[in-house]
Amino acid sequence: MTSTPPQPPRLRVLSGFRPTGPMHIGHLVGALENWVRLQETHDCFFAIVDWHALTSEYEDPSHIREHTVEIAIDWMASGLDPERCTLFVQSHVPEHAELHLLLSMIVPLSWLERVPTYKEQQEQITQRDLANYGFLGYPVLQAADILMYRAQVVPVGDDQLAHLELCREIARRFNGLYGDVFPLPQAMTTRTPRLPGTDGRKMSKSYGNAINLSDPQEGIRRKILTMVTDPARKRRNDPGNPDVCPVFDFHKAFSTEATRAHVNVECRRAGIGCIDCKNLLLQHLEPVLAPFQERRRRLAGERARVLDILVAGARRARLAAQSTMERVRAAMRLDVGGLR
Repeated sequence: MTSTPPQPPRLRVLSGFRPTGPMHIGHLVGALENWVRLQETHDCFFAIVDWHALTSEYEDPSHIREHTVEIAIDWMASGLDPERCTLFVQSHVPEHAELHLLLSMIVPLSWLERVPTYKEQQEQITQRDLANYGFLGYPVLQAADILMYRAQVVPVGDDQLAHLELCREIARRFNGLYGDVFPLPQAMTTRTPRLPGTDGRKMSKSYGNAINLSDPQEGIRRKILTMVTDPARKRRNDPGNPDVCPVFDFHKAFSTEATRAHVNVECRRAGIGCIDCKNLLLQHLEPVLAPFQERRRRLAGERARVLDILVAGARRARLAAQSTMERVRAAMRLDVGGLR
């Protein structure tokens, strides 16, 4: 009788989102669908990073708790299964704060100032004062989140690659100073087209241009029908250019190849108008969102169960975090027991 050879351990994944507002449709195709696949093949930790939310929401943090629950509902409605992955809230694992503090001691200030999103978001988000240490040190806390679980893989969009490279630099510096404790995490970039917002800019809660997953079907339809299109197409009989039209990016994510080909040809020769194009998109988008919305309605009525899942996830996450911090303290010779 032959025995089955042991399976190699699964690679560990860490990713998360800030609870600063509702999750939007760009998150579904850019991250959540990928996470659902990863939970079948990897050891996945997905964190709702509420301390990160404070970097921009510190003046009024009262909504963070509610957004945290709503994000957990969105995640599970998307197909994340707490039996197959670990879902937790960052602040429920206090070791994150300790590792952030220790890493902040070894990170040169110049490393943080060169992160592209630091100046970019200060310029874009003018309604909030982001000139604080927490916002500058955001990438260090992000590195602590990743390194805490000794993650080998981090799913990221292109806009987060600089943050992950900084995390790798921090891990190298720590390992060089104190010995090999942290693996260097590798980026897993998504191939899904990035969805623009209703105004054509990057879809973002901060810009007020998002199509939220929690929006009712009629609200989503209304946002799609009022989206900006090719700015050069002023009239119905003007030829358009799908390459510069935000709506066509949605077709790339949701429509069939046949529909994309049809829109690509007919738009360029003014065979269809922008409303026709948007209605074709809705024919493909609404069936994708309908099952998600049904699961979301059910989970919204089971909030106590959702909270229990987050508590259980934090217990599992803390076991991994405590193991890492034992290694960190030993490497840095910070074991307080040695003071006797």
